[in-house]
This record gives sequence, structure tokens and C-alpha cells, in this order.
Amino acid sequence: MDETANKSDVLLSEFADDADMAELVEFFVTELPDRVSALQEALAQGNYAKLASLAHQLKGSAGGYGFPSITEAAKQLEDTSKTTTDLEKLTEAANALVELCGRVRAS
Repeated sequence: MDETANKSDVLLSEFADDADMAELVEFFVTELPDRVSALQEALAQGNYAKLASLAHQLKGSAGGYGFPSITEAAKQLEDTSKTTTDLEKLTEAANALVELCGRVRAS
């Protein structure tokens, strides 16, 4: 992926053109704000085990719905949550994931 791409670019599923997946991708995109809120809440509460668990869940589901960049960012947050309690590093990883999730569109 081009790292110079505009961060405001819309992020579409790899399955955006797959009619059979459209409803499933739409459901994932619709529930994404709740997942992001849960991640942010876990971070704010300092519940890093929950943060790692939520990131792990998002990592798996994002890949299944055709969002590999979210999978990678969620993996980064999961790994960071398991290896440090450094709030700056955790916030940085969480913000990267939140930014990507904010760009997601079903089609």
C-alpha cells in the first residue's frame, strides 16, 4: 500500500464488488463504531487485557470482511497491549486503528 496515500481516503472492503458479501460487509461496517468505542473505553480504563482481547477479535473479523489494513493495525494494537503498559505507545496504536476504522465504508 502506498504510504503517501491521503489518510482521509475511503477504505473499502476487498469484497466491495462481491454481491454475495455485500450484506455481511455492511453489517461489519455498521457495527464498527461500537467496536471502536469499546476499544477506546478499555484504553481509557487502563484495561489492557480487554483492549488486547477486543483488538484480537477485530483483527480476525476485519480480515474476514476484506479489510487487511485494519487486521494489521488491530494486530499491532493487540501485540502492544500484551507487551507494554506505556500509555503513549498504546494510545498511538489505538489511534492508528481508530483512524483506519473511521475511513471504512461498505461500498
